[in-house]
Amino acid sequence: MDNKRKVIALGFFDGVHLGHGALLRAVAERARGLDAVPCAFTFDQSPAAALTGRAVPLLTGIEDRKWLMGTLYGTQEVVVAPFGVMRGMDWRDFIAGYLREGLGAVHVVAGHDFRFGRDGEGTPQGLAEECARLGMGCDIIPKVELDGVTISSTHIRALVEAGELEGAARFLGHPHVLSGVVVHGNELGRTLGTPTANLVAPEGVIAPAFGVYAARVLLPGGKSRMAVTNVGVRPTVNASRAGVTVEPWILDYQGDLYGEPIRLEFHKRLRPERKFSGVDELREAILENAAQTRDYFAAKGRAQC
Repeated sequence: MDNKRKVIALGFFDGVHLGHGALLRAVAERARGLDAVPCAFTFDQSPAAALTGRAVPLLTGIEDRKWLMGTLYGTQEVVVAPFGVMRGMDWRDFIAGYLREGLGAVHVVAGHDFRFGRDGEGTPQGLAEECARLGMGCDIIPKVELDGVTISSTHIRALVEAGELEGAARFLGHPHVLSGVVVHGNELGRTLGTPTANLVAPEGVIAPAFGVYAARVLLPGGKSRMAVTNVGVRPTVNASRAGVTVEPWILDYQGDLYGEPIRLEFHKRLRPERKFSGVDELREAILENAAQTRDYFAAKGRAQC
């Protein structure tokens, strides 16, 4: 480990929502005052999944979490630790040996419900008391609410799975994101004049409800473009309806993205996925969705002026 002084946010940070943002903003502020590096500590897998043995669908993979923390909150380093090791560690050793000695933490920030160490014996109160004993700073952030609802990854997952992306964005503080590497598809979109980039989503990460979305694609190099994005099984051209695909048609873009990583921002669901009478009707619907996408972002741009 390096010997830089660090202020560290503790948590899983799935989705990097506004509740997480309260921790990360506190870290950034403390780091400025202490001339330290603003950091976050997270796990390589969902604690809930590891403890229950049940699959827990995630809003974001590790790379999207890192990107959101850095882009939105100025987090400079993200430590990803194996949950299996952490769950067997004495909670006091986690603070003194791992955070202070191993990572160089001079101050930590955690949420009101953060549990850690063997059998979850570490509590926010215990964390604050042990940090004080060791001469470390500690902030415990209370729950964050919006419209009387406690902001949580569980609530936001339900919104995303229902296709309510604008509602999810209010609780996230940013559009829902999904990133992956572009792979070859059946190239039907190219035949229709609406070529799509076929995305492989990270394993265990949820996709929004089946349908067509107004989205933005963040391209390699940092530029972004509007995109009409279909999520689903393509019932018009896929008789077996096997395999969920995420396919953005990137508007006003020409280029080869095969093998390249891209990041999608989902803004608004335009319609549910449906089966059309044939490819001509499908093409007309896609072109209409493209016009809707342009109108959506034009109106959004005017509203932000």
